[in-house]
Amino acid sequence: MSNLSPRLSKGAILMLDPTLGIPLGSIMLQYNPDSITRTLKPQSAGEQADRSEIFRLKGPPIETIKCDIEIDATDQLASADPTAVSLGIQPQLSVLEMLLCPSSGVLIANEILSLVGTIEILPMESALTVFVWSNQRITPVRITDMSITEEAFDPQLNPIRAKVSLGLRVLSVSDVGFLTPAGALYLVYQTSKEAMAQMA
Repeated sequence: MSNLSPRLSKGAILMLDPTLGIPLGSIMLQYNPDSITRTLKPQSAGEQADRSEIFRLKGPPIETIKCDIEIDATDQLASADPTAVSLGIQPQLSVLEMLLCPSSGVLIANEILSLVGTIEILPMESALTVFVWSNQRITPVRITDMSITEEAFDPQLNPIRAKVSLGLRVLSVSDVGFLTPAGALYLVYQTSKEAMAQMA
């Protein structure tokens, strides 16, 4: 008997090199969020624009995304997965947290530079984060906040179930320019919206 149910796509978070666009890693969502909240704020010419400027826009809207991701080790524990048995979901949570953290190697290198008298140390660069939500919604984002609620623990106090609330800001060409991997991804996202708007 054939299965006629549609194939479920999984959302994902990708990490790319911000300059070259080379993939650095990915986080496939274990469960797709039940809801995603998107907020768009127009970049108008100004709050007190005169009549000639009232319909003008300075650039793409500032778009933010809020969603909750659930991570659960129940299936892995049932199949006696050694990582889940020894650490629960700590590896998955660590991957998410590393999206916000510079590596220890970069931290140590910057400390050495400051100790030898380097006057100016550039802020540390993170990977380009991309939120994937269907083929038409692949957006470069910056994580603005992350809240982790660990909801269940094994006997060693490893978390085995958690909810991660993510706040994301879509990076537009106003933020990153046109000649960058993030700018190219944003333009594809924008032109996809324009094409869908024509279908309405």
